[in-house]
Amino acid sequence: MAEIVLGMWTSHGPTLSTTPEQWLMRVKADQNRPSHPYKLGNYSFEELKELRKNENLNEQSSIDERTMRHSRCQDAITKMADIWNEVKPDVAVIMGNDQNEIYNPDVIPAFTVFSGETLYNEPASEEQIARMAPGIHAAEAGHNPPEYTEYDGCPELANLIIKQATKDGFDVTKMTKIPKHDDHWSSGVGHAFGYIYRQVMNDNVVPNVPIITNTFFPPNQPTAKRCYDFGKMVGKAIRNWDSDLKVAVFGSGGMSHFVIDEDLDQLFMTAIQGRDAETITSLDEKYFQTGTSELKNWIAAAGVLFDSELKGDVVDYVPCYRSEAGTGTANGFLYWK
Repeated sequence: MAEIVLGMWTSHGPTLSTTPEQWLMRVKADQNRPSHPYKLGNYSFEELKELRKNENLNEQSSIDERTMRHSRCQDAITKMADIWNEVKPDVAVIMGNDQNEIYNPDVIPAFTVFSGETLYNEPASEEQIARMAPGIHAAEAGHNPPEYTEYDGCPELANLIIKQATKDGFDVTKMTKIPKHDDHWSSGVGHAFGYIYRQVMNDNVVPNVPIITNTFFPPNQPTAKRCYDFGKMVGKAIRNWDSDLKVAVFGSGGMSHFVIDEDLDQLFMTAIQGRDAETITSLDEKYFQTGTSELKNWIAAAGVLFDSELKGDVVDYVPCYRSEAGTGTANGFLYWK
C-alpha cells in the first residue's frame, strides 16, 4: 500500500514572492476595502487603525521590520525545500483553494479533485497583467513558470479519492483539464499549487493531485469540520492505494490575512502540533473569511495527517505587516516527516 511520508503546511501568498518594498503595493487596496473581517468583527481600515493603535504596528510594518521578516520567510522556504529534497516523495496531494483563477463566478464547486493526465501553468500575458489588481503581477514568479509548462497529474490516485469521496458521502467535482477562459486575468493552475511547484519542489514537480476547496466565496464554503472530515477521507483513499509509491500531503495557504491575527495563528500552530482536531474544527466560521479562509486547507491536510505516525516541527511563523491597521499576511511553515 502507498505510504504517506511527508506532510507540509505552508503559506503561499504574495509576500513570499515580492520584495519588502513591494509589499506596500497592496496598501491602497486595504484602504479601499469597505470591510475587513477581524476577530469575529468587520472593520474599515480607519477603524482597524484605531482598534489596534496600541500594538506598535507602525514599527512592525517599517521597512527595517519588513526586510527582516522577508529574510526569515526566505529562510523558511529554503528549509521546506530542503526537507522536500531530503524525503523525495514520489507523488503529492495538494490541498489548495481558488481565487477566481481556475473558476469564475459562474461555477464555484465546494470540492474539486483534479484527475487529468496533465495540467499546465504559464506566465500572464500583457492583457492579463493589465487586468490584475496592483501588486499581484509582482508576485507572479513565485507561482508561475517563465514559460508554458505542463505537469503530470496522478489520475490513478485522484480517481480513487473521487470513488472514496462518493462512498463516504462527499459530492465532489471531477476535473480532467484546467480550463482556459477568454478575457480573464489568470490562466493555468492557481497560485496555491504553482507556489508548491516553484518554491518547495523547485520546479522538479512530481505527479500530483490538486484538490481545490472553495474557502473564499459564500455561500457554499465547506465548514472547518467538513474540511477536516474530507481530509480524513482523502487519507483513507491514499492508504488504500495499492501502490509502493511515497506520498506527500500539503496544506497550501494561510495564515491570517488580509488582517493579521497572531492569536488565531498561534492557536492553529499549537493545535496542529498537538493533533487537536477539536480546536481547529470548532472555531466560529466567521474566522474563516477572505484570506484567512485558506486555513481550511491546513485543516483538510490535518485530516489526512493526524492519523499518520509522522512528526516534525514548526520551521517559522512570521507575521508580515504592511500597514498600521494590521493588514498584511502572516506566513507559517510547518512539516512532519
